[in-house]
Amino acid sequence: MKIVEKKILVTGGDGFIGSHLVESLVKMGCQVKAFVMYNSFNSWGWLDNLPKEDLSKLEIISGDIRDYNAVYEATKDVEVIFHLAALIAIPYSYVAPDSYVDTNVKGTLNILQAAKQRNVQRVLVTSTSEVYGTAKYVPIDEIHPKQGQSPYSATKISADYLSQSFYLSFELPVTIVRPFNTYGPRQSARAVIPTIITQLLDGNEQIKLGSLHPTRDLLFVKDTVNGFIKIAECEELVGEEVNIATNSEISIKNLVNELIKQINSKATVSLDSNRLRPTNSEVDRLYGCNKKIKKFTDWNLDHTLEEGLKETIDWFRLKENLKFYKSDIYNI
Repeated sequence: MKIVEKKILVTGGDGFIGSHLVESLVKMGCQVKAFVMYNSFNSWGWLDNLPKEDLSKLEIISGDIRDYNAVYEATKDVEVIFHLAALIAIPYSYVAPDSYVDTNVKGTLNILQAAKQRNVQRVLVTSTSEVYGTAKYVPIDEIHPKQGQSPYSATKISADYLSQSFYLSFELPVTIVRPFNTYGPRQSARAVIPTIITQLLDGNEQIKLGSLHPTRDLLFVKDTVNGFIKIAECEELVGEEVNIATNSEISIKNLVNELIKQINSKATVSLDSNRLRPTNSEVDRLYGCNKKIKKFTDWNLDHTLEEGLKETIDWFRLKENLKFYKSDIYNI
């Protein structure tokens, strides 16, 4: 299936990965609707930063993923859905778990129900490597046990199982797409790489961080987006769970050292206890297996970690981008 010929809905199109996906689909010549979170400022999130030429080719729908009627209306005439809308910050899920159930579980159910009613041809539901919890073995493949080590990950596990149930019960053509730790331009302030970069670019020589020992499988956002598109075009992955991963890992300690080297070699790291997760909630190791996506598609990594970090740093260096971030505040 060539998605360039299809009418596409991207939920969460105003967010980090969603805006990059929308941008890529538009450049491919796809007919794209972007479902963005309604707000009284009429903000379209990161889509506001797209070139006017790209925006003119988009249909933007403001709504709430928790509202079935809004979701149902947005899916009219849609053939392919990329469902990315979610609450994502792990620390905030400790204080507002109800919101995560409503958005991540009920929101996904709304998409599945609407897709079933509309006879949508392909539904890609975005999962997260956090559903695996701390690795019991590496590299982590798609049959690795699920562990809800935070309310956030528990809601994403629930959404994954709901999606699977709609495939098994109703033959809804769902694929669960599971990106590992995506980073790049436009990433939210609560993620570790923007946290480090913005503190460094604001001139701080004491970088405040939480745990340094965990490892992550870091995936540049353009490679993640390419993975979504390759999976959407692969009929053999209907009904499957698919990792998008680099098949590698780096510790937060080594990551911050690399960023310090690239931005300000005089900087050091200090522990901020407010940034520590509860002991049993911290995911200590993520190292993903990408054999499945490579077996069924021609997806490959196009960016090394060093290249991806450089492009990310260059984006943050621009004042019009850095102004969106408050490096002196811990964003939960």
